[in-house]
Order: sequence, then C-alpha cells, then structure tokens
Amino acid sequence: MLSFNLLKRKGKNFQSFNFLIFTFMNLAQYIEHTNLSPTLSIRDIDILVEEAKQFGFLGICVPPFWVKRARREIGNEKILLITVAGFPLGYNMTETKLDEIQRAIDNGANEIDVVWNVTAFKTGLPWTKIEVAKCSHLTHNYQALLKVIIETAYLSDSELEKACKICADAGADFVKTSTGFASSGAKTENIALMKKVLPIHVGIKAAGGIKTREQALAMIEAGANRIGTSSGLIIMGEPKP
Repeated sequence: MLSFNLLKRKGKNFQSFNFLIFTFMNLAQYIEHTNLSPTLSIRDIDILVEEAKQFGFLGICVPPFWVKRARREIGNEKILLITVAGFPLGYNMTETKLDEIQRAIDNGANEIDVVWNVTAFKTGLPWTKIEVAKCSHLTHNYQALLKVIIETAYLSDSELEKACKICADAGADFVKTSTGFASSGAKTENIALMKKVLPIHVGIKAAGGIKTREQALAMIEAGANRIGTSSGLIIMGEPKP
C-alpha cells in the first residue's frame, strides 16, 4: 500500500496530495529496473526483462556485455534498454567511453548512462565539459539519450550546481546522481538543488540506495523524472525472490 505516513505529511496540501496519488498510480513508469551486479548471470538478465514486462517498468539497465541479450529478450515490447559507459569510476579515457557508447548503441541500447570524469572536474579542467559534449553528440547522432552520472556523494552543493550547469550546457538529456558504488546515493536535498539549477528540458535520474516506495516517491516529489533501482519489485509491493 501507498505509504500512509507520507500521504499524511503531504496530504494537507491538496495539490501535493494529488501529485502523490498520480505518481503512485504511475510509479512503474518512473523506474529503470536495474541489475549491474558484478556476479549476475544470463538468467538474471532474462528475469530482469520478464519483471519489466510484468510490472510495466519504463526500462531496464544492464551491463554493456548483456545489451545484445537484453535487446533480444525485450523484442517488440515498449521497454527502454539502458546501459552504462565509463562505469563505475569515470576516469577512463574519453575515447574509451565513446567506443563503449558506440558499441552499446550498435547492440541495441536506447539510452546511455555515462560516468563523468570526477577527477577532471575536481581539477578544474575544461575537458570535463568537452567530454560530455562529445558523448552527447555521438549519442544524439543515433537518436539515443545521454544521462551523465556526476556522483553527488563526492560533490559539495556549489560543485553540484556547477556540475549540473556543465552537463546542461554540454547537451546531456539527464543528470544522474549516482552509480550506486559510492559512499552514498541519491538524496532528496540533492535532487531539489538539481531541480532548481537545471533547465526544464534536462531531466533528473535519482539512483543509488533507493530501496523503498517511500524513498522513490520522495525523490520524485523533490524533482526526479527517473528512478534507477535494483529494488523495483519491493517498491511495487512485491517480495524480492
């Protein structure tokens, strides 16, 4: 059931209450059902696809190696296929990321979640923006979308604002909070700040540590357009097998 405590807190505001009800009814269409485990098997990919079909998830996010398999299993279903590049640390050479993106798209990916170069950003190198622009240009050449993972756990508020502006200026379609491999993941306060800074045409993907329905709803209310999670079944009220 929808979290009563969350509704009780927000229900005093009629507009907010209606938003929460609408979001709950359409929650599956915010979720990118994810499995990026280093020990997953081909069976896990097939299960991920089947669960996406069953629960109506917006998409699935899989490792690059399994994109071809996932595409075959998705078939003609309206399920977005997302994969990652430069994952999970982001300090690969730009050419390596571009090659990963090209291969992922060739194998059937609709969207790419690329980890940006935190070390270049922290150093103040202009290459940070150039790299995002190169990744964006390549992705858009194939009518695919680019999400840039900025790893909010490593950023101050001022750095987060600057990171969002760089990504937006460089052509990113979404800015994503986390890989799920850092010390912390998505936080509502980070989402709210990103919402304030980013232009309306750039979306926000909250990811990392989102394990409950209440967390997912709170992220969406704060401004997230997408939820990346490996706990999609639990969020939808199903026990994890």
